[in-house]
Amino acid sequence: MCEFVSWIEKGDKVYFLTGEQVFNTRKGEALQKWCGSPDDYIGHGAIRHYYGLEQDEGTNKECTNFSTPKNFPSVISEAIKNGKMRGLAIELQLLTKPAFAEYAKVKQQAYAEYKKVEQLAYAEYKKVEQQAYAEYKKVKQQAFAEYKKVKQQAFAEYAKVKQQAFAEYAKVKQQAFAEYKKVEQQAFAEYKKVEQPAFWDIFSDPKNRKRGWR
Repeated sequence: MCEFVSWIEKGDKVYFLTGEQVFNTRKGEALQKWCGSPDDYIGHGAIRHYYGLEQDEGTNKECTNFSTPKNFPSVISEAIKNGKMRGLAIELQLLTKPAFAEYAKVKQQAYAEYKKVEQLAYAEYKKVEQQAYAEYKKVKQQAFAEYKKVKQQAFAEYAKVKQQAFAEYAKVKQQAFAEYKKVEQQAFAEYKKVEQPAFWDIFSDPKNRKRGWR
């Protein structure tokens, strides 16, 4: 997996992606479908796809040391300072300690809200799953009791009923789990909506940045 920030150097040109390109252009919309996961928007593959670069064109570069803007091509440093990476990633090394504390507070509140929704959804899933399992056990036990009365002749019927009951339980369990995952993913997406903007909103004020990134 590529790191933030990743770029490609070819001759005197530096190829990289900004949030504006990814989220507000037609090529960006196509890129999102091509990538499949937001984690891939910052990668070399995404950069090559967006600019139409072949695999053997240019040199892949990346850096995760934000101690100074000089670690990056100037065009990338300026893009970061101007907030053009909004929506792609966050880098807490860029913030002062007070700004980091402010961001952490917002993030924790958003995460707590996500966990609240996720736990309620999981509890609902477990409730349905346990009810379905109890019903399965009930049917299984009744069928086994009937089988014990007749034994060999009834075993095939017992096995049939047991399998049908388990299939019904599995069906209900899967449906309940799918509903839980739907709610959980929606809640996590809502959390991510808060996490990214919170960082870039704080970063947009130069006084919140470490010296060198102001």
